[in-house]
Amino acid sequence: MPAVRLNLPVLALLFNALVWGASWWPFRQLQAMGLHPLWATVLIYLVAVVLIVAWRPKALLEVLRTPSLWVLMLAAGATNATFNWGVVIGDVVRVVLLFYLMPLWSVLLARVLLHERITTAAAWRVFLALVGAAVVLWPDQTISLQTLPLPNSLPDWLGVLGGFSFALNNVMLRREAHRAEEARALAMFGGGMVVAGVLALMLAWQGQVPWPPAAAPSWMLLALLMTGLFLTGNLALQYGAARLRANVTAVVLVSEVVVASGTAVAFGAGTLNAQLWVGGCLIVLASLLAAVQSPSEH
Repeated sequence: MPAVRLNLPVLALLFNALVWGASWWPFRQLQAMGLHPLWATVLIYLVAVVLIVAWRPKALLEVLRTPSLWVLMLAAGATNATFNWGVVIGDVVRVVLLFYLMPLWSVLLARVLLHERITTAAAWRVFLALVGAAVVLWPDQTISLQTLPLPNSLPDWLGVLGGFSFALNNVMLRREAHRAEEARALAMFGGGMVVAGVLALMLAWQGQVPWPPAAAPSWMLLALLMTGLFLTGNLALQYGAARLRANVTAVVLVSEVVVASGTAVAFGAGTLNAQLWVGGCLIVLASLLAAVQSPSEH
């Protein structure tokens, strides 16, 4: 009987997808303890930033003197703030599906920022993503020309904006691939801290979100554990992505949709009806087609 070999890069990517796909649960636990997801994002990423700077002090100098990394910081920060907030206050399945409209935004952003031509295959992926989004967003599960399939709630908008920001994050990572890994990682974690922090301060000042609760071992330990998981997940992503073809990496990462949807439905944090099934399948299909694109598109 032949020995079974573990594919460590694939397992690393699956671990990253598991961390992010199930992250809604600890964020909701922190919310129940009085810590809003925006403040939780600030604290979690603050610890990560401190650890990275202590490990690679030069990374901070590279980020400060590289304006293009500021764009990556903004994109990564917006991604984390909107996603973490959205999955706490909304239907997790719906938010995650809208977040994965990345093929639509990636094609458009790659055209503007990377000057990549829009191929026929790319246009079809955009069409599939748009149809999938329309099915997910169509109100009351009815087809009527009198209603438009647009986001109609804060969680919907957070999912859409998060997906756009994540697409911009990925495009900027490709554009800045020549930068040091620790500098890119610092920009991404720093963005999560800064963007979420600015939003939290503004909304707390206006009385729309609560200020952080008093220090307590319960939520502080959970936040520290999440910091470790996110840091490990980021390292796992870099390990796997560096050792696998880009199309394989993209396919494996789509499993985050399955993890998030499955855990949300199992724990009552999301619903999965026929409308979401159809729209979700179209959105995931667009992502998979982007992952297995022909070499001529690279």
